[in-house]
Amino acid sequence: QVQLVESGGGSVQAGGSLRLSCAASGYTSNPSCTAWFRQAPGKEREGVARIYTNSGNTYYADSVKGRFTISQDNAKNTLYLQMNSLKPEDTAMYYCAAKKYGGCSLFDPGQWNYWGQGTQVTVSS
Repeated sequence: QVQLVESGGGSVQAGGSLRLSCAASGYTSNPSCTAWFRQAPGKEREGVARIYTNSGNTYYADSVKGRFTISQDNAKNTLYLQMNSLKPEDTAMYYCAAKKYGGCSLFDPGQWNYWGQGTQVTVSS
């Protein structure tokens, strides 16, 4: 049974930084890709960044490009999200997700097979 466990969330002031981690267990084979999503109260879940497991190819939402960096340590089955220059609008619950096969779109959360329980990020002005 695949489990994804996020950590590293917290409260910071605008301009600050946080590093999220997502530890995975139970994979029988490497997923095609992993990603970070976020959901603010009253809003739909949105994709933040994704990375292909084998190639390391990354993609970012426009709202975080240049501020966030997604990375992975395949030996540790751990996904990271380094968040710099945080803004109040980054406040949300952050989730990691994994997709077993094929292409990986951030625009369709329903495609993703596995989800963590989330970690809260709060940015104050």
